[in-house]
Amino acid sequence: MNKALRKAVIAGNWKMNKTRPEAKALIEELKPLVADAGCDVVICVPYTNLETALELTKGTNIGVGAENCHWAKSGAFTGEISADMLAEMGVQYVVIGHSERRQYFGETDVTVNKRVRAALDAGLTVILCVGELLEQREQGVTEEIVGMQTKIALQGVSEKELKKIIIAYEPVWAIGTGKTATADQADEVNGCIRGVIAKLYGKAAADAVTVQYGGSMNAGNAEELLNKEHVDGGLIGGASLKAPDFAAIVKAASR
Repeated sequence: MNKALRKAVIAGNWKMNKTRPEAKALIEELKPLVADAGCDVVICVPYTNLETALELTKGTNIGVGAENCHWAKSGAFTGEISADMLAEMGVQYVVIGHSERRQYFGETDVTVNKRVRAALDAGLTVILCVGELLEQREQGVTEEIVGMQTKIALQGVSEKELKKIIIAYEPVWAIGTGKTATADQADEVNGCIRGVIAKLYGKAAADAVTVQYGGSMNAGNAEELLNKEHVDGGLIGGASLKAPDFAAIVKAASR
């Protein structure tokens, strides 16, 4: 398996943070710090910051993503945003299935799959999140849980469409807790995800798919995590809100 086949992608997930002036300041600070990145750089921002982010990143190497989308094209879904609305703005990426969406907003493997389908149909690149709870890890069912989430999320997705999907393994117990999976744990689960892809789409597709690690990756631990065979980047939460910290992770991924 050749890691060089895959593009490292470092994506920031801002979550529910930053007003528009704050977003502008962060992006302006970030731009020169990542201008010579040797990996793909993405910022996934709240809906209210999308226009600001798209405007400020024009002509740069920073891609812009949204943090979620609905599965319907339009309709009576108060408070929701469709994939077509995002694509029409010029958004390139969308995070789907983040554990916070599953935990607090009732998203399921099945609705994640519907959202993946809608995003692909709109031409967006999906950052698909999968990961187990602490009790599931302690019960020894991490591989089964993550495998099931991956399989259901990718139902109806063709091998060609898989090129528009980045998978982010984020152990729920390591998000915002300061706990991080060890580099070996991250590599092992990312390898399992790649194994699932190989069974579904074949080895070549599995070798080519980017599998990130998300779960308290920061400037201090990024290098060790990113050096692992199956870790092709990161979905970064807290550290993406500070330009120097995010840039340090980008730098580690560029080596």
